[in-house]
Amino acid sequence: MNQQQKPIIGISCGDINGIGTEVIIKTFADHRILEQCTPVIFASNKLINFYRKAVPEANFNYQSIKDFSKVNIKQINVFNCWDEEVSITPGQLNEKGGLYAVKSLQAAIDALREGHIQGIVTAPIHKKNVQSANFNFTGHTPFLKSVAEVDDVLMILYTGNFRVGLVTEHIPVSEVASHITKEAILSKLYLLDQSLKKDFGIDKPKIAVLGLNPHAGDEGLIGTEEERIIKPALHQAKQNMLVYGPFSADAFFARRSFQQFDGVLAMYHDQGLIPFKTIAMGEGVNFTAGLPFVRTSPDHGTAFDIAGKDMADPTSFMTAVFECLDIINRRMEYEERHKNPLRKITAEVLKNVEDERIDDSIDR
Repeated sequence: MNQQQKPIIGISCGDINGIGTEVIIKTFADHRILEQCTPVIFASNKLINFYRKAVPEANFNYQSIKDFSKVNIKQINVFNCWDEEVSITPGQLNEKGGLYAVKSLQAAIDALREGHIQGIVTAPIHKKNVQSANFNFTGHTPFLKSVAEVDDVLMILYTGNFRVGLVTEHIPVSEVASHITKEAILSKLYLLDQSLKKDFGIDKPKIAVLGLNPHAGDEGLIGTEEERIIKPALHQAKQNMLVYGPFSADAFFARRSFQQFDGVLAMYHDQGLIPFKTIAMGEGVNFTAGLPFVRTSPDHGTAFDIAGKDMADPTSFMTAVFECLDIINRRMEYEERHKNPLRKITAEVLKNVEDERIDDSIDR
């Protein structure tokens, strides 16, 4: 790969008291990754150096910048988002951890808007301590939807060919049913279908949809949402997509039926993510579909219980970095294939004419 063509990827540090900085250091300690991308970590020198001492075996070197004109495409770059002294207390949930997690994330988003980076990988934040007048979101996904000013986004967690999207995300279970509407299902199905095509390179994706209730409602015996809402939504979606269901969630995963589909749409968080994380075994990636830019993250949280102890496994974060790069490339390939539809139509017409000519010669 030409060094000048490598994507520049932004990395937000997450909660400064969680495992985010540690898994970042462990990921980029393998400098072979620099052959694929140029990383820019949004943090501070003090934060990086603090956790670098906690991971003594990591061969992690970087250059410090405050100006994107100084980015070195052959090195790890740390963009200093703050200069003030900050108390770092691994494993503790406090306001500082959330405040500087947001500073890092906002700096990365500004860089995306200005075109300095082509994608972002976000380290975990804690939903409680990031709350403020400037950040009133339940996580990365709704925040990114807001800054991108798009109508809807879709949280997808995946590993290999196993992909799970969610109709509802971080809301109380007592409120899930009221958020399951025909419009919401159709919107998420559209985003999943488009993402499977553009971001994952699947021309005709097959999508499974789970029911809301046990046994998918048992034809109205155990809840009516399937009959009133989910089935009508699927009937409409089938006009333009390959969708199937609704399936009973327990049997669907127990029988590994997900292996027959390119994507699964779950109705709520735990319905989809408990089986997913059980199957993914720490190698899953969280991807936000529907954004104009690529954002991935590991499928784990801040893990305060092991923060600062050199115990964090970087596998999921490293996978998120490579997936960010792969999705950037697949989007470019998709755009290249579809930017001149007339050429594709012409080719198909010529092929049909040739087929007819062959058929005619056979008939003679």
